[in-house]
Formats: sequence, C-alpha cells, structure tokens
Amino acid sequence: MEHAIVLFDGDCNFCDSSVQFIINHDPAGYYQFASLQSEIGKELSNKHNVPDDVDSLVLIKDGQAYVKSEGALMISNHLTGLWKLAHYLKPFPRALRDGAYDVIAKNRYKVFGKLDSCMLPPPHIRKRFLDK
Repeated sequence: MEHAIVLFDGDCNFCDSSVQFIINHDPAGYYQFASLQSEIGKELSNKHNVPDDVDSLVLIKDGQAYVKSEGALMISNHLTGLWKLAHYLKPFPRALRDGAYDVIAKNRYKVFGKLDSCMLPPPHIRKRFLDK
C-alpha cells in the first residue's frame, strides 16, 4: 500500500489533536507520521525543501512536500466521511487559504497550548509513527 507522510509540530496540542483526527478518519492507514522536531522529520524537511517558516503541518506525498492549506486539503482527500468535501475549498485563492492557515498556525500555542509530554499510541497505531 502506498503511504503519505504527515510531519507535525510535536509540541503543539492543536497539531497533536490534528494527528489524532487524521488517525481516526484514516482507517486504511494511508498516512504515516513524524514530528518536525525528530531526526526523520528534519531529514524529510531538508530532503523535500520545506521552508524554514513552516512549522505546523507538512504533507509529503509522491516525493513532494505540500504545506499550509495545500497540505491540509490534500490530507482531507484520503479521510473518511464528509472531510473529502474540503477539496471544494481548493478554488479559493491560495493566498486567502494560506492566510487563514497562518492565523491559526501563528496562534496555536496561545489558543491550544503546548504539550508537556507526547501521547503513547497503542501498538497498532504506533507503527504508523516513523520517529520511534
């Protein structure tokens, strides 16, 4: 089975909740995960030329990195339920979508806080995390 990788801010409550959401809506296990702070997260960021100012969520699919709203919308394509409908936001100008994304990303620590510790997923989920 083909996989895509979601890189996320491992210190962010909102990002952690987003990963949990993806896991819960991806029963096929299409997505694998790594924190941006991990060695593999740093390697993948460098390999795929992820800009330094992107620090919340990155999708790596088919050898290419997708950031901000583009990555989030692409992630929704493989989720179950009505989340697939998010692709209807794609026609909106990217600058507008990324602007909204940036507001959330910039304020995520203030609104949602930082994690003191990482979650320990059950073994069947843990295998989807690349930074062991």
